[in-house]
Amino acid sequence: MELSEAYRECERITWSQARNFAYGIRLLPAGKRAGLAVIYAFARRIDDIGDGTLPAEEKIAALEQAREAVLNLTHPSPDDPVLVALADVERTFPVPMAAFGELIDGCVADVRGTSYQTFDDLLYYCRCVAGSIGRLSLGIFGTRGDMTQAAELADSLGVALQLTNILRDIREDHANGRVYLPAEDLAKFSVDFGGDDPPQTLPAALPGGTHPPGPPLGGAARPPIPPGPGFTRLVEFEAERAREWYDDGLRLLAMLDRRSAACTGAMAGIYRRLLEIIAADPAAVLRGRTSLAGREKAVVAVKALAGRIS
Repeated sequence: MELSEAYRECERITWSQARNFAYGIRLLPAGKRAGLAVIYAFARRIDDIGDGTLPAEEKIAALEQAREAVLNLTHPSPDDPVLVALADVERTFPVPMAAFGELIDGCVADVRGTSYQTFDDLLYYCRCVAGSIGRLSLGIFGTRGDMTQAAELADSLGVALQLTNILRDIREDHANGRVYLPAEDLAKFSVDFGGDDPPQTLPAALPGGTHPPGPPLGGAARPPIPPGPGFTRLVEFEAERAREWYDDGLRLLAMLDRRSAACTGAMAGIYRRLLEIIAADPAAVLRGRTSLAGREKAVVAVKALAGRIS
């Protein structure tokens, strides 16, 4: 397969499936835009495995195949456009490809139905599934300052985005038997998401920081989450927590070049605007999926290009 064809396929995946991130990625210059589209395409593949319809053990096997593939990019399958392009990205940019392993760890936790007792438990998961993407993206962007500090801020911004995702998707995740908000927070606000299964915590970390999979997801479907004052206070509490992570993570923009900062600012701005909509009407997430219109996203992206983060 021609390399140009492989990159085009990654861009096709990105433009068709990245409903929010595409607005930021398009602000990058051509080389970085193509590179980040490849990162997105492979991350999307991992997410699709985790969210797909295969039995749990087959999902885990497929995720482990993806892990093996990203560790062997010197010889990618010539018939796989995403891996062909990803191998070229590895040669071109200092992308920490091992971070894909953290994303896979997070998806395995999803497949196993892991839930979380404390915020520290949830924080590990957020860093796996979203902080990892921030650090991978940073390899494409580059930085004008200390890379270690920049990676920490990218990680923080990823946590903020993932907390926003969790609030947005409460209803859908609950219907699929997943509860991400920490059990200690549910108890604090006397919120019962239903179901009799106790939350599971992540097993102890293995050497290198990865976690082995927990027990498989099971149990009957749970009843709908009831709205009420406790749920409202819970969402407001989690939204304020997310704002703190945005405040920390957005300090990354000062360490990026103008176009990379605009890309990051657009993506973060869209999610932060979404967070404020949720915080203003917490019960809305129980009625359906909250989202921004395309025109609103475009406005946020234009402002980001001008250096103004909503």
